This record gives sequence, structure tokens and C-alpha cells, in this order.
Amino acid sequence: MEVLIKANGRHYRELNAEVRSALARGASKVTLDGVNGQYYIGAGLQGARRLIINGTPGNDIGCYLDGPELVIHGNAQDVLGNTMNSGRIIVHGSAGDVLGYGMRGGEIFVRDNVGYRVGIHMKEYRDQCPVIVIGNSAGAFLGEYMAGGRIIVLGLRGEGRIVGSHCGSGMHGGCIYVRGRVEEKQLSPDVLSVPLDESDIKLLDSYFKRFCEYFGVDRSALLDLAFQKFVPRGNRPYAGLYTGL
Repeated sequence: MEVLIKANGRHYRELNAEVRSALARGASKVTLDGVNGQYYIGAGLQGARRLIINGTPGNDIGCYLDGPELVIHGNAQDVLGNTMNSGRIIVHGSAGDVLGYGMRGGEIFVRDNVGYRVGIHMKEYRDQCPVIVIGNSAGAFLGEYMAGGRIIVLGLRGEGRIVGSHCGSGMHGGCIYVRGRVEEKQLSPDVLSVPLDESDIKLLDSYFKRFCEYFGVDRSALLDLAFQKFVPRGNRPYAGLYTGL
């Protein structure tokens, strides 16, 4: 069963209640038309569901998501995928700051740009490895305090800086892949650049393919620049600042 809901001018609580009601009645796909700034859409949803969002939703879309696929036809604002556990979010536009905060599973694909502090406190849990794929560029503090997972920045437009300053600040797990050149001064002293191995190439290739399928991008456009891989220098970046007894 598929359900269409008109979101124009409706309060986010009312809108979210209707989405949950439709899913409780057995809907496998819910489409929201005319979304404009409503918060918390898709918060805490579970199971094999699909939610289509047409418009520009507000903050905390897909927070605590645990299984469904959310597709946003428009831009997303801040804290997208907050503490996401599993599932997938696909953004046909750009996204704001603090995307994937505390994310511990699932995937986020953003066609264009993202803001500051994306991937902050990302972590891996058992066999769960969260992944964020960014089509163009990211702002400062990418992967801040990152404890696990993968961030892939494709830099498709090739204009200006691909990532902002302080990339990997406090990073102590996971890795960041950036297509193109990142200057040393943009990196936090907590990270270092290492060569890609065969498993990295396989992972990147699989995400290239899916990114191109989701957004209609020519895959050949991703093959003309090399990637840099950034990993933490150690797993306790602030150990020297603690007070001993």
C-alpha cells in the first residue's frame, strides 16, 4: 500500500503522527508533498519502509532511523540522520551541519554539499559500519571525534576546497576518503594520510556505482582523480591531557 500526504502548512507533530498512522495501517511507501521546514520526519522509524519527502524538511530528519529508506527531493537542513542505527537516507540536493551525528549504522548519500561537523562522533558497533557519501564538498571539522565508520567525499564539481579546515579533529577511529588534493594545513594533527589498499578500492567502487545509480551521474566522471585516505594517528588523541591519580 502506498500513501500520499500533503504537508503544506502543517505542524510537524501532526504531520509525523499521520506518517506513523499510515505505516501502522500497513503502508510500505509514504510520500510527503510540500514539505517546508517540518522537524523530525522519519524519527525512530523501523522496518523495511520507504518514505519520500518532496521539499525542504527541517532539522533532525531520520534521527534514530532503524531500517527504512528516506529519499529527500530537495535540500536537507541540520542534524540529518542523528544517531541513526540502520537504513538509508538519500538527499537529492545539499545538507546542513552536523549530518550523521553519533551515527552507528546505515548509509547517507548527499548529491551535492554538506556543512560543518559532518560525521561527528560516528562509531562502529559490532558488524555495523556507518557510511556517509558526499557528492561535492564538506565544511570544516569533517569527521570530528570520529570513532568508526567511513566518510567518502567525491568533489565532483572540482571547485575550491573539497573539505574545510580541521579535517579529522580528535579522530580516533574509522577513515575518511577524499577524491582530489587536501592541503596539509587543512588536516588536524590527529590524522595522517595512508595509501589505499585493495579493500579500499573495492569499497569505493561499490559506493561509486550506487551513487551514480541514485543521482544519474556518469560513473566515468569519478575516475579522473586519485583518492587520499585519512586515518587517526592513534586511538587516544587526548590521553596526554588527562590528570592522573
